[in-house]
Amino acid sequence: MAADVETLPLTAADRPAELPAWYPAWAREMADAYYSGTTSLFILHGNVHDLIRCVTDSGDIYLNLPEFLASQIFGRFDVVLYYDLARGLRPLADSTKRLQGMMGYLAARLGGEPNAWPRDPEQVLLLLDRLLERNLLEDDPSRRKSIGIILAYTQFLAPDGDLAMMSRGHGTNLVRFLSWAKNPYLKRVNVAFCLIADNLMEVNDRLVQSEHVEDIEIPLPDRAERERFCQWMARNQDLSRLTEFSIPQLAELSNGLSLTSLNTLLSQGKTGRRLDAARFKQLKKTLIERQCQGLLEFVEPPHKLDLVVGQEAAKQRLKQDADLITQGRLEAAPMGYLLCGPVGTGKTFLAECYAGSIGIPCVKLRNFRSKYVGETEGNLERVLTVLRSLGPVVVLVDEADAALGTRQTDGDSGTSSRVFAMIANQMGDTRYRGKIIWMLLTSRPDLLPIDLKRQGRAEVHIPLFYPQDEAEFREMFRVMARKNKVRLAGDAVESVSFVPGLSGSDIESILLGAKRDCLSAGREQVEAADLQRAVSEFLPSAQGLEKEMQEIAAVLECTQLSFLPPKWRERLAQPESRARLQERLVAIRQILEK
Repeated sequence: MAADVETLPLTAADRPAELPAWYPAWAREMADAYYSGTTSLFILHGNVHDLIRCVTDSGDIYLNLPEFLASQIFGRFDVVLYYDLARGLRPLADSTKRLQGMMGYLAARLGGEPNAWPRDPEQVLLLLDRLLERNLLEDDPSRRKSIGIILAYTQFLAPDGDLAMMSRGHGTNLVRFLSWAKNPYLKRVNVAFCLIADNLMEVNDRLVQSEHVEDIEIPLPDRAERERFCQWMARNQDLSRLTEFSIPQLAELSNGLSLTSLNTLLSQGKTGRRLDAARFKQLKKTLIERQCQGLLEFVEPPHKLDLVVGQEAAKQRLKQDADLITQGRLEAAPMGYLLCGPVGTGKTFLAECYAGSIGIPCVKLRNFRSKYVGETEGNLERVLTVLRSLGPVVVLVDEADAALGTRQTDGDSGTSSRVFAMIANQMGDTRYRGKIIWMLLTSRPDLLPIDLKRQGRAEVHIPLFYPQDEAEFREMFRVMARKNKVRLAGDAVESVSFVPGLSGSDIESILLGAKRDCLSAGREQVEAADLQRAVSEFLPSAQGLEKEMQEIAAVLECTQLSFLPPKWRERLAQPESRARLQERLVAIRQILEK
């Protein structure tokens, strides 16, 4: 564009005297950046497909994001243009009169009707570039129009990826966006660009990291916003006919939901079946899993910590922490836990029992990794956004040493290191202490990066072990019988002799084998002889060195001496004991790696 174009500086003086009090925080952030003159190109990401409240003279209305931008953010602009790959380029206005004014201006400069305009992204952006240049070159500055441009699904226009892998079209689009963002003349007139993306991680990093671009996250609605929406829903109908909850209760229970999902949930009550607690819980679970595109799985723990065998010190610590969270004393709660120990020691069971004792949602991270560039990080960001609004919540990460990645790139273009950084940053964010409780489960804590298991992240390390004596061994049979609904004869367990080295999983397998034999014989109750026979027949896996390595690794990770059984406490009391355990761990690892 010509360097001698006369432009009028855009300063804070151009800003409206006062933004409406009801404006969402992200819209205020956008206005501050725009009127400061530092940028005219914004990337909006996060909860971009939700409803947004707009206050009018006739009351509240709810709009989607493009409608909100066109009617509120760009409400005084002369021209607002919207583009997506499906519908092409078209003007966007909140009234027929305003739309007609835009069409008259655009027809004279772009020619014809919107249906005749190009639809290919590269051609559309070239068309917009010519429109902006012609607007700047108007001889009379007063004839220049204020123009707002909204581009949806930006991840498809300038996707993340290496330069060598980008197509010509994507490369052209990226250069066009960067040129607009850097152009000093566009910054000094009323021209603004809003690029909308589901996930910021899916947008090209060169665009996101540009000092001329402002990225703004649109969060999930908070409790106050959800309550206002429920009140708005109740304006023409009696919500008590749809659900047994009051409006404040709905606002409290719907944490983690978008307004669109909340609307869907409340609409279920119109089917004639009133929403009770059980149905509300199930629908919320389904909607949140859908919001996360199946990347989160809700777990409904049926048990509490009193069902856990042994581990008395660990159970006492977990019960104390659960009480603190229940009482709202989140500042004293740990950021997370590391549960470690040999395979079959009940790490997942203990974590679920802990969540059941608190009575808060419990979720498992499913495989969020993807073979497509940028999608893994985008998936994780989507999950973290929901977790931040869902809290308090317990997050179970099974096989944490493999799931969470490391700082190493491992030939995956840096995906593993970026995933690691995102999770580490979230785990260490003290604003979510007691709200997001991380429980990392692994039999190989020595492979877990130290950054994740340090104090301030997964700070309480609880080692789990196989039953240590006859009393604990027999109690494990009783607990597994209750868990699996196995009917035991009164003296059945007393006849079982202690077998060192059997895990909880082994005992469960023995018990289910005895039950199967009973059912085959036409009996419902497991007798002493059935258990004795099942124990004598059972052969545990012959992985002695691996189990020893896992047990030593768990002992070395322990953060509280009382978590350890007596034999390990005595052993650690010996001089240089930890150094010798480290040496033994390294030696076993070298043997197994041969």
